[in-house]
Amino acid sequence: MGVVETVRSVVQFKPLELDPVQRRIGKAASVDDLRRMARRRLPRGVFDYIDGGAEDERSLERNVSAFGRLELNPRVLRDVSAVDTSTTILGRPVPMPLALSPTGFTRIADPEGELAVARAANRAGLPYGLSTMGTRSIEEVAAVSSGPKWFQVYTWKDRGLVKDLVDRAAAAGYEAIILTVDTAVLGRRERDVRRGYTLPPKIGPGTIVDGILHPAWTLDFLRNPPITFASVASNNPADDGSSAVTLSEYMNSQFDAALSWRDVEWLQSVWSGPLVLKGIQSPADAKLAVAAGVQAIALSNHGGRQLDGAPPVVELIEPVAQEVGGQIEIYCDGGVRRGSDIVKALALGADACMIGRAYLYALGAAGERGVDHVLGFLAQGMARTMALAGVPRLADINRELVRWRPPSA
Repeated sequence: MGVVETVRSVVQFKPLELDPVQRRIGKAASVDDLRRMARRRLPRGVFDYIDGGAEDERSLERNVSAFGRLELNPRVLRDVSAVDTSTTILGRPVPMPLALSPTGFTRIADPEGELAVARAANRAGLPYGLSTMGTRSIEEVAAVSSGPKWFQVYTWKDRGLVKDLVDRAAAAGYEAIILTVDTAVLGRRERDVRRGYTLPPKIGPGTIVDGILHPAWTLDFLRNPPITFASVASNNPADDGSSAVTLSEYMNSQFDAALSWRDVEWLQSVWSGPLVLKGIQSPADAKLAVAAGVQAIALSNHGGRQLDGAPPVVELIEPVAQEVGGQIEIYCDGGVRRGSDIVKALALGADACMIGRAYLYALGAAGERGVDHVLGFLAQGMARTMALAGVPRLADINRELVRWRPPSA
């Protein structure tokens, strides 16, 4: 064999990928990679709104790092030739124990916004939560997704508006209502304060420079309709969030700090389907949620965006499960970055996990295909972790699978 034949036999060149989006996706080996890509592609104020947390961002960081303190206790020789990640969430069969959390102002990451995320969730067969602060309406999302959809509400001071939103969600086929319960007032998000960041973005010297540095995002922003709270705008155009006001001013003017368990009872009187309380952060409140008759709780500190110093979500799972396990579905909403994180959460007693930032990073990095990619990444990672840990079915996952590493280790 000559030199040319030898080289040809061992050197093979990859086909040239002409699609820039696919090239980016091909380089994204993790959610952290997608985060870095989103940071490069998005204006800094937009990225910081998605990425940032409250005050010193301790809870934001610990949501993620706490998963790293959990070690797996793998078992071997367990026949993992057929790994099954499927389960049910609120009675609906799903291919894995994962739901997509509601996030506001999704169109700042990509012009398609909630529509792109809902379509990706639909393809994956996973529940998608649409936020009251969403930039696509209840009806627009329903038109692009026949999959499981949940609608998230805040208890605005105008209860008539809340009831109308709930009625519209029911008419559009949404299967559950998520009530966010940790926003009596808005947390102090200091990245936004430092930048004077407004939503929607307000044009000024800083945003002009940022826009020049991120021309693709800026052109998309200028070519598309104004960003509004799309569902709310249908009811009250004066309060649709379309003016360039700071988010804290707008939300604090609308939220009801008198929110209490009586409001949970009121919401149950106008909604006949499953109710999820998002923002539970203690076993005591989890017990009250059971007494209130809700179907599920999402353990959540709002992604570290509300009370800085609130406990990392994964550390809440076990004490809450010990208090109410089996009486109510428990979701871990915060810090999930890998399929192994989902396995760890289930081992501690969660029924499912929820993600927000993970899909926003993907959306900002590569649009709708980025969301497809991150959902596939989490599904593959969960199946691989189960195989390597020797637990081929979700029923095999229990507390013996994980242990907390000592803080000094």
